[in-house]
Amino acid sequence: MTPYLFTTPRLGFRTWQSFDLDDFATINSDTEVMRFFQKPLSREETQAMMNRMQRMYEEKGYCYFAVDLLETKELIGTIGLGWKTFESDFTPCVDIGWRIGKKWWNQGLATEGASACLNFAQQNQIKEVVSMASIGNTASIQVMKKIGMDFWKEFDHPELKDFPDIQRCSLYRIVF
Repeated sequence: MTPYLFTTPRLGFRTWQSFDLDDFATINSDTEVMRFFQKPLSREETQAMMNRMQRMYEEKGYCYFAVDLLETKELIGTIGLGWKTFESDFTPCVDIGWRIGKKWWNQGLATEGASACLNFAQQNQIKEVVSMASIGNTASIQVMKKIGMDFWKEFDHPELKDFPDIQRCSLYRIVF
């Protein structure tokens, strides 16, 4: 087992491993989990995402981490930090995000994990972190509020221009 980079009382954060593919592909193929994304991801797209996260970790020292439930060692999804460079007046920037399998919804795990990731960001001298979600994604917006982020503005996400139902996003941020 890969050692954890950091933990919370219930969660372990680590880099991605080949054995994560099946579980993460199952999460990424769930239409409810992916409701506020362009589409569910295939196994190949999930592998490509895991590869991107590994490269980001090697380059930046952070990524959207693989997250295990410590009690069972099950992969529950991803929570972590990303580097956003799409065309916008607030990019490039560090973003915090999460994607958790339905089995683990409504247990406070996204909030617990995101709080730990903000601590990780602060310890690594990251001065500002943003988070964005489609305006209809009230669950993620609630997590942003719970972890101490403040509403900044709404914007039309340029990468979602072909998806008008989810293009309008709320942007939150925290400055350390």
